[in-house]
Amino acid sequence: MVCLGSNLSQTLLSSITASGWKKIGVRPHHGIVIPLSSLHSKHSCGIGEFFDLLPIIDWCKRLKMDIIQLLPLNNSEADPSPYNTFSSCALNVIYLSLHALPHLEKQSQLKEKLEELTHLSAANRVDYSKVFTHKIDWLRSYFNEVGDTITSSDAFKHYIKENPWVEHYALFRSFSDPSTDSSFHAVLQYLAFTQLNRVKSYANQQGVFLMGDLPILMGKESVDVWQYPHLFITNLEAGAPPDYYNKEGQNWGFPIFAWDAMKKDQFSWWKQRLHYAENFFDLFRLDHVMGFFRIWAIPPGKLPKEGSYIPADEKQWGPQGKELLHMICTSTAMLPIGEDLGTVPDVVRPTLDEMGICGTKVMRWERKWKEKEHRYIPLQDYPPISLACVSTHDSETLALWWKNFDDEAKPFADEKHWTYTPELTHQQREEILWESHHCSSLLHVNLLQEYLALFPELVWPHPEEERINIPGKILPTNWTYRFRPSVEEIISHENLFLKMENILYSF
Repeated sequence: MVCLGSNLSQTLLSSITASGWKKIGVRPHHGIVIPLSSLHSKHSCGIGEFFDLLPIIDWCKRLKMDIIQLLPLNNSEADPSPYNTFSSCALNVIYLSLHALPHLEKQSQLKEKLEELTHLSAANRVDYSKVFTHKIDWLRSYFNEVGDTITSSDAFKHYIKENPWVEHYALFRSFSDPSTDSSFHAVLQYLAFTQLNRVKSYANQQGVFLMGDLPILMGKESVDVWQYPHLFITNLEAGAPPDYYNKEGQNWGFPIFAWDAMKKDQFSWWKQRLHYAENFFDLFRLDHVMGFFRIWAIPPGKLPKEGSYIPADEKQWGPQGKELLHMICTSTAMLPIGEDLGTVPDVVRPTLDEMGICGTKVMRWERKWKEKEHRYIPLQDYPPISLACVSTHDSETLALWWKNFDDEAKPFADEKHWTYTPELTHQQREEILWESHHCSSLLHVNLLQEYLALFPELVWPHPEEERINIPGKILPTNWTYRFRPSVEEIISHENLFLKMENILYSF
């Protein structure tokens, strides 16, 4: 358990991230990670929707869990990967709760069509392309019926006035979607804003905080690269060098930032992005935080392993990272959580700690790598300024790791005085989850499916089916994961509730 001394509280509440810590409180926090796309309810149309989060919020309140972490919700157009961001601000309208849109009560044909769309949730995996096509078609019909009513409202006009980026985004979208005018895309952003902002307000009323995820990079075809070409270096692509899990390295295909140009512009692009995200989130995952210190850049036509770091001089990494993170932290009241996984320069974690930014501790990777035996770091030795978890959306789930990486799982079992077998037992899972919530970290947040796996009927038959994404590979299964139980089944499963309550609060 975290023993909070007055020194830690004083340090965080006087740090550059003090406003974020004041909002959530310097105390242990517990929560779940939910890819919104993976939810399905009696109302949703083939993919999780904004209002599917409302009953989950109530459920978390009952459990005294106060963090719901979401994957990126930015518009990714027809790409199911939420990290291929089409806009730094625009939300993905595929998540709109269609049944709750305004002025729908008199549209009988549209309401009948919704009944048909709910059948898209019956498949075991999300057919993103099919869902995207059907929902956009329905939204076009909806806009044709009620668009004028919405655009003439004072609320819509106020939204446009407060968010000038929307007009540029809508204009850009109309270039690639000539079947509709720009106002269609502006209206959809207004509706998405209204619904997700309502979800955040409801969560805060229930004492629950929403944690967003801001991808560090933008897609080549994004509205941002079109509107602000001077802020991006498009003849280089960001990626990652070879490591233990990716022997050839990775090419993410995203342009890198022209930081000098951003600085000349007083980082207005970042400030606009952060300001808009505050409407929806209390905390946010700062994706690939090492990229603020240095980025792996790959020239055209080269393999990922043929890239190099920018800046090339390691002495520049610390000053650049500190300057950029200082800008991030002073530009928002949200609390940043650093995703500091992978090859981490020595300067990164002391900088995060100094600024009161939690790093991420994935238990299976927290080992004494400089020692010969690579022993696992005791849970009581985790730094309090950190978020602890057993897996991530990019990793194997706990059961799959245990089965496929016996060279890592066996030492873990030995330290627990367990006899290793490839199948993770119910008791072992429960104990590992318990430990993840009772280590020295201030934040304890796990994928929802890690808890669902305590009951076989709540997960798919094979552990492979519970994985969300395999980085560096283009696979039809990436980003199509769907929870086996519906929202209604999750929140009404009393044994799951009792088991999670026991994990959280038993000693």
